[in-house]
Amino acid sequence: MQLKEFDYELPKELIAQRPLRERDASRMMVLDRAAQSFRDGAFRSLSEILAPGDVLVVNNTRVFPARLLGRRRGTQAQAIGKRNPAVREYLSSEAELFLTRNESGDVWQGLVHPGRKIRTGEVLVFGGGELEAEVLDRGEYGMRRVLLRAREGDVASAIDRLGHIPLPPYVSRPDEAMDRDTYQTVYASVRGAVAAPTAGFHFTPRVLDALREREVEICEITLHVGPGTFRPVHAERVEDHKMDPEPFEISEPAAATINKALREGRRVIAVGTTTVRTLEFVALKNEGKIVAGGGETGLFILPGFRFQVIRGLLTNFHLPKSTLLMLVSAFAGRELIFRAYQHAIQERYRFYSYGDCMLIL
Repeated sequence: MQLKEFDYELPKELIAQRPLRERDASRMMVLDRAAQSFRDGAFRSLSEILAPGDVLVVNNTRVFPARLLGRRRGTQAQAIGKRNPAVREYLSSEAELFLTRNESGDVWQGLVHPGRKIRTGEVLVFGGGELEAEVLDRGEYGMRRVLLRAREGDVASAIDRLGHIPLPPYVSRPDEAMDRDTYQTVYASVRGAVAAPTAGFHFTPRVLDALREREVEICEITLHVGPGTFRPVHAERVEDHKMDPEPFEISEPAAATINKALREGRRVIAVGTTTVRTLEFVALKNEGKIVAGGGETGLFILPGFRFQVIRGLLTNFHLPKSTLLMLVSAFAGRELIFRAYQHAIQERYRFYSYGDCMLIL
């Protein structure tokens, strides 16, 4: 398939820059795959649309403040500054470290800026020395392997104090204090993501309570969303694109709940594309069953994929030419999705992470 088949024009003013004051006040388009139709609705009506016995699967990963802003220490520029104090401050170099993955202990992988200049052996300093990152190895495209050291306390606490929430690139504003709460789902509990599973943003305790009263089962799995979720597809032939692997974990109770629903013919409805990729990857490896445990998935879902687990999907509106748009096109059909997107643009829906959502059944 060609990349251009997943392109569309979106007015910039429809890209939501901030969340709604009330999470569950978002609009929700409801798509019927069998009827090839859609209608406008409200997210608060979710419990009225789902049926008793449905299983709603959510991703409980929690975003941490992975973006660190500081300076380089031990660079040539600062060496010159030592000889000439008058230019020391001018020559000192700003640096950014975007943590992407914890390898073990305090060793991390991360993206650095400026990517070409930061070399092995350099030390990046954050918060005036509260936290340091020594560059151990250099990878491609700005990737580095670093050892973090905190001046006092543990590294995780220092990251929490000094880090910034890594908002998506299409949110054209600096992160704010509110983003530490709003760029999380209300059920986020397992720290490890650098991007949020945004389809879950709409849930509130009252919506979850209404679903339980409706006898909709809710179970949690974990997939730690990585920076690859923002990585654009450059290959003109989309099948040539490779997804970055991301770690996941499925508990015994969650696996049992989902497998029981599958045996009984009840609907499993995924909240977000991250949940879809986790469930379908595990089912693909285990003859259609969900097996408890952890691992990594780089599953790339394109039209033509045979879904074995999910029969419904709650998702936000996605970027043109993105792997997320390709996944929802695989589930609902490209033609229906693009008709729905054009309707959403005409009706001034809010797009992307802080935007509105659609329920595909």
